[in-house]
Amino acid sequence: MKLIFTERAWEDYLYWQQADKKILALDSCSNSFGDATRTTETAKTALSRKRINTLIKDIKRNPYSGIGDPEPLKYNWSGFWSRRITKEHRLVYAVEKDAILIAQCRFHY
Repeated sequence: MKLIFTERAWEDYLYWQQADKKILALDSCSNSFGDATRTTETAKTALSRKRINTLIKDIKRNPYSGIGDPEPLKYNWSGFWSRRITKEHRLVYAVEKDAILIAQCRFHY
């Protein structure tokens, strides 16, 4: 099954990769007392990025069921589905014949 990202979704995906690198770079320079905020943010961002990849793999196997609490969307998003990345962020996608269209993977629809 082909995977297609909209321009916005690709920017979202790249954000997660870039944010992860930036935070990891900052974390490696933390003082000897440590920085709980940076550590927490590093973990959240890394988990979100890994979570997106895990959700995409699961969508390829089970487009309408599985992890992330899949739910069909309504109104302007009719025909699309949503899965939870975190409490704040959602992966929004549509399934076509032989492709999965990723519409966004950051923020809430």
